[in-house]
Amino acid sequence: MYDAVYKYSLETILDHINICNKRFSEIHNPIDFTSTDYGKTLLDSIVTRLQAIGENLKNTSRKNNLLQTNYPEIEWNKIIRFRDFISHHYEMLDYEIVFEICEDYLPKLELVIKEELAKF
Repeated sequence: MYDAVYKYSLETILDHINICNKRFSEIHNPIDFTSTDYGKTLLDSIVTRLQAIGENLKNTSRKNNLLQTNYPEIEWNKIIRFRDFISHHYEMLDYEIVFEICEDYLPKLELVIKEELAKF
């Protein structure tokens, strides 16, 4: 069901994606995340936003599964599980995976969220 809460969740996810994209624009290869204190700060801030994206998707999917139904090509379960991994095993986080997520998967998620928001 398309309602105000669903729209707000999508807008929140898009805000988090936009912040990730802005911060990731300063990262050109995975080692940039660990080579300086600033890179480590960017890594932490991006990971926090990825965690928030996963949390919002987790909550949204509990209420309805519109995203999963409308966009089965996105690996929703992996996004949610990554959120859980960040929350419970942060010290084991691989910065190369974060780079790959930002480089390859976040742009696809952004398109899907924008497409879903356009339905309102």
